Amino acid sequence: MAAQRGERPTVTDELLAKYPIVTDQVDRVELRVILSELEKCLQAGMTGAVVEFGCYAGTTSLFIRRLLNAYESKAAFHVYDSFEGLPPKTRLDESRAGEQFVTGALAVSKKEFLLNFRKGNLAPPFVHKGWFNDLTDEDVPREIGFAFMDGDYYESVRDSLRVVSPCLASGAVIVVDDYANEALPGAAKATDEWLREHDGSYRVQASLCVIKPFHQN
Repeated sequence: MAAQRGERPTVTDELLAKYPIVTDQVDRVELRVILSELEKCLQAGMTGAVVEFGCYAGTTSLFIRRLLNAYESKAAFHVYDSFEGLPPKTRLDESRAGEQFVTGALAVSKKEFLLNFRKGNLAPPFVHKGWFNDLTDEDVPREIGFAFMDGDYYESVRDSLRVVSPCLASGAVIVVDDYANEALPGAAKATDEWLREHDGSYRVQASLCVIKPFHQN
């Protein structure tokens, strides 16, 4: 949704109006939610890094970089992806609506991801290639101000949330993709488990779950 009549467009609105979406894995409504939450963090003087788990070809990553640039933010930006496509499903990911999601689907190379940044004349983020279940505390920044989770499956979302939890800065926001996507039920299951174990508020907007933890480092 764009800015209402009479409202001043946000930087998010301006970026979405100016630049194309380069893949079909995120739509404009979802992208606006993600960027608007990050923009609120930046306006509030966000401390800590920006992290993205599951970057695919880089549509969301490109817009995150543009938004950081627009605010002249010095926040470090890290992305995490196997660049080998989807891992095998577990029983928690099974859905008749999601039969198109199979092992190896949505594979894109790290080279292609970085090429999209070069085409956009944008500085690339720090890229971490590997499976999320292999991540340790040493693989993520010690302080995180904004986290976007796009792991699709239960274990990927669970492992992403696990590794960022100890590092969340005061005022940090987590956005989980596919929370309300019936084709990928594992994302909601992992998120609900995390919410039961951590204090905070959340809301569902489009297919996304926007989380604001209460107790942070």
